[in-house]
Amino acid sequence: MLTFLGFAMIATFLVLIMMKKMSPIAALVLIPALFCVFAGKGAHLGDYVIEGVGKLAPTAAMLMFAIVYFGLMIDVGLFDPIVRGILRFCKADPMRVVVGTAVLAAIVSLDGDGSTTFMITVSAMYPLYKRLGLSLVVMTGVAATANGVMNTLPWGGPTARAATALKLDAADIFVPMIPALAVGLLFVFALAYVLGLRERRRVGVLALPGQKAPGEAGEAEEAEGVEEADGVEEAEAGEGVEEDLVAAAAGSTARSGSAGSAASGASTGAAPAAPPTPTAAPGSAAGAAHEDGFQGLDPDRATLRPRLYWFNAGLTVALLAAMITQLLPIPVLFLLGAALALTVNFPHMPDQKARLAAHADNVLNVAGMVFAAAVFTGVLTGTGMVKHMADWLVGAIPEGMGPHMALVTGLLSLPLTYFMSNDGFYFGVLPVLAEAGAAHGVSPLEIARASLVGQALHMSSPLVPAVYVLVGMAGVEFGDHTRFTVKWAALTSLVVLAAGMLFGII
Repeated sequence: MLTFLGFAMIATFLVLIMMKKMSPIAALVLIPALFCVFAGKGAHLGDYVIEGVGKLAPTAAMLMFAIVYFGLMIDVGLFDPIVRGILRFCKADPMRVVVGTAVLAAIVSLDGDGSTTFMITVSAMYPLYKRLGLSLVVMTGVAATANGVMNTLPWGGPTARAATALKLDAADIFVPMIPALAVGLLFVFALAYVLGLRERRRVGVLALPGQKAPGEAGEAEEAEGVEEADGVEEAEAGEGVEEDLVAAAAGSTARSGSAGSAASGASTGAAPAAPPTPTAAPGSAAGAAHEDGFQGLDPDRATLRPRLYWFNAGLTVALLAAMITQLLPIPVLFLLGAALALTVNFPHMPDQKARLAAHADNVLNVAGMVFAAAVFTGVLTGTGMVKHMADWLVGAIPEGMGPHMALVTGLLSLPLTYFMSNDGFYFGVLPVLAEAGAAHGVSPLEIARASLVGQALHMSSPLVPAVYVLVGMAGVEFGDHTRFTVKWAALTSLVVLAAGMLFGII
């Protein structure tokens, strides 16, 4: 009964948010509360919620102060050189922009924290996507998938959990997996390339001031963009990419459509028009695109602190180094970092209040989402739904699959890490899978390595707080992000699994 209710609750949640019948916060609260009553444990709902909130409170605190910290860094201009560098690399070419998103997300993911990765990636790339009229779900999907592959770093969480649960050395698990993970990351870059070609055909290629647009033999002129599609059109932006992947693998070259071309109009169903320009409050970091310069961040905003640039850069590097070395708990590090950055960059009290108010919406939205997710996870765990679901899945494995438990573990890691927290999977399910594998002569190391392959999909799970930072900062509906990303993230996980088996790692 609890097994059925658990799957039904998750399915109901996903369907409602993907169909936009409920907001994620409302769905995360009301649906588990309703199913808790159905399970006959409504009297314990309060206990389940308080327990869930207690477990996620440190995460909420970390996200709150991380958003304030990186918001301040954006305000004072720390990331402006990154944006300018990406603009020079991308040259207003949608394909380069999407590939640049994947590369940037992968590099920043080296710090091991998904929230930090998404804040930096969106801060750098969002203005460019808006200016070119590109699909924002392509940005969130590529960033989440790249970060999911990199999330397997020993300090990222899953590898350490697997090592702890099975009493193994994290290096013995991770180091042999590097070739398979490298293949997965290359696949993400290839996927970004193909999605970029799709976006190029949809919106064309704009020319930066003083440059010639690709394929133009005449004088340089800034071409018109295409109106950004609504959420549903964005979610469907990846349709037909399967054929493009096959074509790309065969070595075919995609044609670059000129801006405002007929192909662009046919793809979007709209006449070419100037892309929408993001508006910003005075002094805000997010500025409009200027006629005299292709800008994403307002270069003249009042919050810039050029004299403090190296202080802010050093503070950020020190903060990330402290996170990697685990000098202090991450929430404490971001709390101290945000307080120090606010005090040094804005010593006057009115300015501090203005900066905090400017980022209050993001803080409230993300913190609210995390605490709402605490209701969902609290009910799943407290009622025993998670345990019954895991036991049912493990029990459903045919006896003949025993010698292939590593493959089974890899396949199960996709749905289980999507519908469960990493703690629930690695500490609750993985030991059972390892024990079943050991009975058939399968090494616990192979089981542990196979358990990592689902992380590309896990990073888009509704139970991962960082994903709400991603979609919130990008202004993308969570349902649209899910509908677009899940298939590509799952395919990436399967590529990692196949590479692991091909190399004899799994």
